[in-house]
Amino acid sequence: HAFLPPSSAASLRCKLTPARPLRLPLLACRPAMSPVKAEDLVPHPCREQFAELDYCITSPPPWITTVVVAFQHYLVMLGTTVIIATILVPIMGGGHEEKAVVIQTILFLAGINTLLQVHFGTRLPAVMGGSFTYIYAAVAIIISPRYILFIGAPFERFVYTMRSLQGALIIAGVFQAVIGFFGIWRVFIRFLSPLAAVPFVTLSALGLFYFAFPGVAKCIEIGLPTLVLLLIFSEYASHYFARGSFVFGRCAVLVTVIIVWIFAEILTAAGAYDERNPVTQFSCRTDRSGLIHAAPWVRFPYPFQWGYPIFCAQDCFAMMAASFASLIESTGTLIAVSRYAGATFVPPSVFARGIGWQVLE
Repeated sequence: HAFLPPSSAASLRCKLTPARPLRLPLLACRPAMSPVKAEDLVPHPCREQFAELDYCITSPPPWITTVVVAFQHYLVMLGTTVIIATILVPIMGGGHEEKAVVIQTILFLAGINTLLQVHFGTRLPAVMGGSFTYIYAAVAIIISPRYILFIGAPFERFVYTMRSLQGALIIAGVFQAVIGFFGIWRVFIRFLSPLAAVPFVTLSALGLFYFAFPGVAKCIEIGLPTLVLLLIFSEYASHYFARGSFVFGRCAVLVTVIIVWIFAEILTAAGAYDERNPVTQFSCRTDRSGLIHAAPWVRFPYPFQWGYPIFCAQDCFAMMAASFASLIESTGTLIAVSRYAGATFVPPSVFARGIGWQVLE
């Protein structure tokens, strides 16, 4: 009776009751049955779609819309990935080529992690990427005094530091997989509500203002128009001026990137930064990043591409602490994804399984 509506359950009990020697007709005890709906037989039906959302897990968009919006999401992920490489690689002693290789590696692993998550993990429509909670632990490892011996050899320092980061990340990934696959996180997640997960996600993102906004201020004539245009297109144009527009409603980031890039290319070609200092030229010119020239056309990252990992106790414990913060961050994000996607009820065991598949994060 757990999968039947009350009226059907009452009717079933009535039909199974032995007939008594009453003068009333047998059909008199059978209440009027309403037709059983398909969603009533499902133990966890899909939730209702939010009114502000156009698509959810039960109403996927057309293929053309999917490709355009997916490319826009890739640009957003590319920006966050570039931020991670821009913060870590120069401190490690790497140049443009090393930064390009790190960006390619992060994007490649993010794609593999996304496929594992949507097929074997929680199966929610979530795109996996590098977590910002590991940046602080990685910076603490990079600025360790034991790397002072590589002052005159920046490339050797980059390789040695990358090997140490690999060893710490391997231990942190194993720690996260054990917590997820062995059901340990399933016990803790019963006491984790969305209200408790929001501060962790918010604080980890707010910490990036220390790194991101100084980068915007280095080229105010490009950064400020980007923020203003993105705010106008996403918040005002899609709700007031062009309500329901595909361009401003779903592709505000893509349109902003195209307009600002054309504007920056015009300023670069016109010689607006020819007499500026090198820092401003590196931040404002479209031909000074060095990533396009340093990146190979086709490259497949492989395990231990910088050498065998180095395992250091203090590095591993620092990454494990960051991994625990990433557990709460990822769980809060998955809760938000399941709610906004209108998915079925996600039990704690599924969240734990999804956390276990994040070993490549």
